[in-house]
Amino acid sequence: MTGPVPQHEGEIRDTPAEVDAAFRTLRRIAFTYFAVFLVVVAAFPVLSLTLDWWLDSRLIGSLSPGFLTVAVGLYAVFAGIGIAAATLSSSVEQRMLGSQETDE
Repeated sequence: MTGPVPQHEGEIRDTPAEVDAAFRTLRRIAFTYFAVFLVVVAAFPVLSLTLDWWLDSRLIGSLSPGFLTVAVGLYAVFAGIGIAAATLSSSVEQRMLGSQETDE
């Protein structure tokens, strides 16, 4: 049973070009935030190898800045990255798709 998909009253279909443009934009956003994620994750081994005080000094009790950052800071950074990516992706998708006006 193939054929055109029936449209409901008032339903607006996006053109393939609009969907393709939205996909390319969302893919670019995903790659950008993935690159930010990789930079953040790669920064910790680099800091551990280059800065002695990163692991040797003590802040709260006997916890080093490196341990505190990995134990607490990364969760906050990852949550921020996830929220920012989701918010930007949703707003881009909302702007680019389904915004056609019907002339009646």
